[in-house]
Amino acid sequence: MLTFQIKTHKHGQTYSKPHFYILNKGLNSGKPCRTPIRNSFVVSTETIEQKEALFQLSLMLLESKCYNYYLKGSVIPFIGIHDVKNLLIKNHIHLQQEEVQTKIEAIKKIEVLEKGFQNKLKTIQELKISLLRSCKLER
Repeated sequence: MLTFQIKTHKHGQTYSKPHFYILNKGLNSGKPCRTPIRNSFVVSTETIEQKEALFQLSLMLLESKCYNYYLKGSVIPFIGIHDVKNLLIKNHIHLQQEEVQTKIEAIKKIEVLEKGFQNKLKTIQELKISLLRSCKLER
């Protein structure tokens, strides 16, 4: 059984149990984060495995645009804490499926590759800038 608590995060507060954050304001509402951010909910669990499972579930809900249905507000959209909690509760049963677990493992590997490519692109961009700066152009 998956047990978790979800509360509004207060800036500067620390948590002892395994936890992650879910952004609750803006067009990226529902985005899970591992570091504390303003305008977010904190999801606390009993174990690290539960935290990772809920983090991946929240990421899947964000990517499949499930949170968009619950956005409120015209200028700055936001999502309510009860909507997030209900979505996590309704969809946690999918985490036990073996097919979903294999896809989560594949997504983790893809994220590692993506970070590697981002580092390579950053290095290439720095090289490009240094080559352009080495040209002796007049002002």
